Amino acid sequence: MSSAKPEIRSVCVYCGSSFGGNPLYRQAAHDLGQILAGAGMRLVYGGGGVGLMGETARAVHEAGGQVLGIMPKFLQSRESVFGEVETRIVDNMHERKMMMFEEADAFVVVPGGVGTLEEAIELMSWRRLDLHKKPVIFLNINDYWEPFFSLIRHTESEGFTPSAFLDTYLSVNSVEEVLPAIARAGAYNVDIDTRRVV
Repeated sequence: MSSAKPEIRSVCVYCGSSFGGNPLYRQAAHDLGQILAGAGMRLVYGGGGVGLMGETARAVHEAGGQVLGIMPKFLQSRESVFGEVETRIVDNMHERKMMMFEEADAFVVVPGGVGTLEEAIELMSWRRLDLHKKPVIFLNINDYWEPFFSLIRHTESEGFTPSAFLDTYLSVNSVEEVLPAIARAGAYNVDIDTRRVV
């Protein structure tokens, strides 16, 4: 029997709806978009045309790649739908996050604020509950995610999180490392049943 890894065709990128205070973040979002397009991977993202999310989507689109945006109705004006790509309008945040999950084979978490953090934690929680095995990669530009990783390690050292959980995500420090990390983690991408995710 074949044990080949399923092909990673769509990558969901979680990132900020602003640019943040360091130009490195905007450049990383742009470069990531170009790399995804060059690899023939579809970008799945939150649908906005602002901040790092807009930068990533434009870079994919301008490089000839495929983009799927998913936007809740109430955020259409605030996050300025990027109308040049396919965008699905949904009723609420829960529907947005579920559709992003279902449409993606892997996830990359770029620097962002509370919304990005919330999305990442939910995704990791689902991993903790064995609801999915999709690759989760943190783009740790400028050590942005180190305080978060410290908190996760703290929950492990205090006995609330099993040690094995620390192996359910990968962290890379450069955009160039993202695709190799997805390939390494791709062994997790098996027997996904999104109906179990609630």
